[in-house]
Amino acid sequence: MKMLKTVATLAISALLTLAITGCAPTAKSEGTGGYIDDTVVTTKVKTELLRDETLKSREINVETFKGRVQLSGFVGSQAEANRAVSVTRTVKGVKSVENDISIK
Repeated sequence: MKMLKTVATLAISALLTLAITGCAPTAKSEGTGGYIDDTVVTTKVKTELLRDETLKSREINVETFKGRVQLSGFVGSQAEANRAVSVTRTVKGVKSVENDISIK
């Protein structure tokens, strides 16, 4: 009976260890907490871009990975692209901005 409890405990421990490490971040993927943080940053950036009346922000896409924000999409001028980058840099949690916005 004691042997069965020991084997069961080891099996449960192994399963829990696998479950926890499955959520851990790696160099090319992020853990659950990092994903949530990036989602919050993306939402904040989109909100700030929508608040800016000089930008047609509905045509700007925002993606975030480990605090690095990538902007893509289309704007009417280089000034608008520069404005989108500067607005994005003001958002808390943004570590860097990659500007892939195209000019129409």
